[in-house]
Amino acid sequence: MCGVFGAYSASGAPVLEDVYLGLSALQHRGQLSAGVAWTQGGSVHIKKGLGLVHEALQQNELAEIEAHAAIGHVRYATAGGTERENSQPLGANYAQGPVAIAHNGNLTNATALSSYLANRGAIFQTTCDTETIIQLMAHQPSTVQLEALENALTKITGAYSIAVLFEDCLIAARDPWGFRPLALGRRGDDYFVASESCAFEIIGAEFLRDVEAGEILVIDRRGVISRRLPITAQRLRHCSFEYVYFARPDSVIDGRSVYEARKNLGACLARGGKCPQNSIVAGMPDSGTLAALGLAQEAGVPFEAGVVRNRYVGRTFIQPTQRVREAGVKIKLNPQPGIFDGKEAVIVDDSIVRGTTAGRTVSTIRGAGAKKVHMCIASPPVRYPCYYGIDTPSSEELIAAQSDIEELRRKIGADTLRYISCEELCESIGLPREELCTACFDGGYLDEEEGGGRLEV
Repeated sequence: MCGVFGAYSASGAPVLEDVYLGLSALQHRGQLSAGVAWTQGGSVHIKKGLGLVHEALQQNELAEIEAHAAIGHVRYATAGGTERENSQPLGANYAQGPVAIAHNGNLTNATALSSYLANRGAIFQTTCDTETIIQLMAHQPSTVQLEALENALTKITGAYSIAVLFEDCLIAARDPWGFRPLALGRRGDDYFVASESCAFEIIGAEFLRDVEAGEILVIDRRGVISRRLPITAQRLRHCSFEYVYFARPDSVIDGRSVYEARKNLGACLARGGKCPQNSIVAGMPDSGTLAALGLAQEAGVPFEAGVVRNRYVGRTFIQPTQRVREAGVKIKLNPQPGIFDGKEAVIVDDSIVRGTTAGRTVSTIRGAGAKKVHMCIASPPVRYPCYYGIDTPSSEELIAAQSDIEELRRKIGADTLRYISCEELCESIGLPREELCTACFDGGYLDEEEGGGRLEV
């Protein structure tokens, strides 16, 4: 669930500061590391570091670099460890020239491809699946870069929304299933690509459209040229969890407003069960807030900002270890004094993944004076691992996979616990179920017949 950003200026204006600002707008997608890449003098140049954007990069330094094309990345670790060398963008200078890649998603056949390439002499510098794309290109030394990239993309399966940089060209590509979002923006003669449309506002760019599933955009002095990968997906698989949790509410993804989707999820919860008398509705900040508002409006129950979020604590779900997640929860959320005294609290959250936040939330709200605590979850139970970019590698980490709903209710200490169904989720988002990936809820993974990914290079 990383964030990628790319910029190209046909007028030759410097763009690295735009990339810095775009990455700042995508900070919610990854907090582990940040980096930028540009080309100069026939070589690729990269600056990156661990931490948030302002910690890993120096805005004043980037503003002085005369680069008219650049890409950037904020990382949330899934494939590969948390070491600095796995930070992105990744870059190389090979027979056909410089190349740098920023990738959002997981390649499901990266292990097989890496073994195949290593047996043919490839030397990997990272444990990141993204490097597989560069190695596939390097093993085509006589093939021009764009064709080498397209050939590489036909051999990989899984999720990838990528920004790629050549010597005088920016490429944006999205996998044929459309797992991860990718958007195109424009400001005068400058073009931008970003994981979410919200990143364009900060640089004064206009959101033009989503990059389509299976589309490759070539952005250079000619403008924007659209190409298609020679792979036809049996169905689209836009990630439903983007609308539930990951994306910023001011983004529009595949034609659907994240803000409206989250309010619809709350309204769906309201229709699924009546709120008790003497109750108030509160959302878990920030991704549960809009669903709580939708529930309160649909049910006609007072909405209160009953839980305060410490803005200086990151998203606990995307922290790399359980110990750090638990420490984050302790200082992240705090109930408003007096709000819950003598009330039945209807608490809305986006999901329950590992259960760390939910159990502590119920205990905290009860300790703040609530007579009862009713947990309403604006998604179905997360019972299956995601192989396309969310850090849930096994069902053992997923509390809903280990318990039925009644047992889970007892584990988190709530008086009641309510979810929505996959059908209600898709209806609330506003996309047909056959266009959404719900694998983390129902185990409906991409099968081998859909995957492609030929090993021959």
